[in-house]
Amino acid sequence: MPELPVVIVGGLHADARRAAVARLLADVPGSVVLHHDLATAAAGTVVRTIRDASGLLDAGEAPLVNDCACCALREDLVPELERLRDTGGTRLAVVELWDSVEPKAMAEVVTAGGLTVTGVITAVDPALVLPYLGNGDDLADGGLAAATTDQRTVADTFARQLEYAPVLAVADSPEADDEDRELLEQLHPTARQVPIGNGDPADAAVDDLTVPAPRRRPSAALAEAALAGFDVESAAAAQHPACALLPAEADAHGVSTLVWNRRRPFHPERLYAALEDLTCAAARSRGRFWLADKPDTLFHWDAAGGALCVESTGPWLASLPDAAWEMVPPVRRAAAALDWHPEHGDRCQHLVFTSPGLDRDGLERLLESCLLTDAEYAAGPDAWQRLPHAFDTLLEV
Repeated sequence: MPELPVVIVGGLHADARRAAVARLLADVPGSVVLHHDLATAAAGTVVRTIRDASGLLDAGEAPLVNDCACCALREDLVPELERLRDTGGTRLAVVELWDSVEPKAMAEVVTAGGLTVTGVITAVDPALVLPYLGNGDDLADGGLAAATTDQRTVADTFARQLEYAPVLAVADSPEADDEDRELLEQLHPTARQVPIGNGDPADAAVDDLTVPAPRRRPSAALAEAALAGFDVESAAAAQHPACALLPAEADAHGVSTLVWNRRRPFHPERLYAALEDLTCAAARSRGRFWLADKPDTLFHWDAAGGALCVESTGPWLASLPDAAWEMVPPVRRAAAALDWHPEHGDRCQHLVFTSPGLDRDGLERLLESCLLTDAEYAAGPDAWQRLPHAFDTLLEV
């Protein structure tokens, strides 16, 4: 065990998040919760509280940094965790993130500060997954922005919170049905889902976390997950478009996931014209793709809430000289090797669409229509680069 194990618990579903935190406090004697409330940022400060199962232990304020509440959190978090560590007596530090704060950034801040993150958990209410994925409102409109410059939406923020965490604390929601639970499963099939009820601490606490898992009470499941271990670099790689661990094909309870792989480039003008229809075709879509007029550039596709983000994420490995490969992370080289094509290398279309009521056939037809035709493909790369550069304006935004 590290000197002070740190688990990060986040999520826009605030009631589920609080239930997960209550579960950890009940299950791990000596645990404390550190929380920065960014809702007070308009007044110029961020309120920090520390509490345990008995109640509030300490409260203070962290001033804004560059008019950014999230920056204040970053500056204040590690020193407070170090203080808890140095004081002693804390068995587990639970960092409860404010609503829209994303766990990736905070896990990296804590690790860079020399502390050990042993778990990252996103709390979820299954009945709210589809409504939040479909919510294209700006965070600022709901008072959820972490800075005056925060331009994120509810949908894309929730999607990243959900997909980054290896553990999902799933609230007991009477409103959730099989479709809701299946959507959650397909969006993040590799996640460990831990039921948390309603945060009722009535179950006995876990006095010895070294007891083998099969002998522990069911209530210990979240505590086990919180201490299971977490690798920041691996988690980041799992989200990178070039080697992301994307969902697999699935179809159950009215929810489908379509995985679309092709080795022919997109016609930039036809794909651009189809963006709105493709974006609205599914509750969530993501992946990587290549354009005929930009054969060296790997593009990231990220859509939720009816909004699409397309961005360049650097070169395909096939476009790099051999000497440059040594500078590429091993996980990226391994991902490319597994999907290598003798002509195109790692260039490919790999897009994944997940949604209730997904029109798989119509979606596939639309995607296929955006690829180069046989005649266009046969014209070769020199001709491809003379095609209209339809994405240039979008990529400059």
